[in-house]
Amino acid sequence: MSVLIVGSTALDSIKTPKAEKPRLLGGSASHAAVAASFFCPVKLAGVVGQDFPRRYLELYRRHGIDLAGLQILPGKTFHWSGEYEANMDNRRTLLTELGVFENFSPTLPKAHQATPFVLLANIAPALQLHVLNQMERPQFVAADTMDLWLNIALADLLKLLKRLDAFVLNDSEAHQLTKQDNLFAALKKIHGLGPKYVIIKKGSHGSILSGPRGFFLCPAYPVHKVVDPTGAGDSFVGAMMGWLARPKAPWTTTSAWPWSMAASWPRSAVRVSVSNAPPNSSANRSSSAWRNSGH
Repeated sequence: MSVLIVGSTALDSIKTPKAEKPRLLGGSASHAAVAASFFCPVKLAGVVGQDFPRRYLELYRRHGIDLAGLQILPGKTFHWSGEYEANMDNRRTLLTELGVFENFSPTLPKAHQATPFVLLANIAPALQLHVLNQMERPQFVAADTMDLWLNIALADLLKLLKRLDAFVLNDSEAHQLTKQDNLFAALKKIHGLGPKYVIIKKGSHGSILSGPRGFFLCPAYPVHKVVDPTGAGDSFVGAMMGWLARPKAPWTTTSAWPWSMAASWPRSAVRVSVSNAPPNSSANRSSSAWRNSGH
């Protein structure tokens, strides 16, 4: 089976205490699509400008990613610039240029509309709903979010939650959404909003999966040297969806074992994502390193 991934496709300029890299391939859909591509065929929907480097299109193609849904429009590609502190849990945004992404309205090719697995990567909930409205009865739909949408688009997010099979957010976002200090109380409340499965990301402390058969606590993969954590959460959810949609996957959405595996496998994607210095793109840092990591 295949997975459709819709989200941002961007250029990231990243500064850390030890390095500075301009205009790397970034965006939620880029990271998620590359991670998912190690497990199953991937269809990508997004938008870039005419300044988008050809080498990044070739990177997508090397991973077998279907680009029929990637729009290339006159104008500039979404560009984000950020700086990390020595403690890479802390970063600040230096510049955000939306470019063609400002008016992005995903229009899916007909062939994409029947994709069985759908990942609505981190974009505005209204856009996620717009994509979902174009789908023809997908088998499984997951969505990621961020604190910005909880602040400015909560009504749209609540509409979306009613239509999801799985919802992914981090621990601070779970507290913000539910007003619950205890994560397990927060999980119960999020389930009440619609999703059968909820995954709470806890950064270097791993993640919690909650579903009909209880909880699964997944520790983070040990990382001794963090080079750049940009896109780690996107890589996690992309690898999870890729694993679930992989060919001949012996599972159903009510089976407990595959879900514990689905939460475990992405740890390696995140480990590779954050610990390998990018040669020319943040999304590509997983490419050769993953193949050499025994997975």
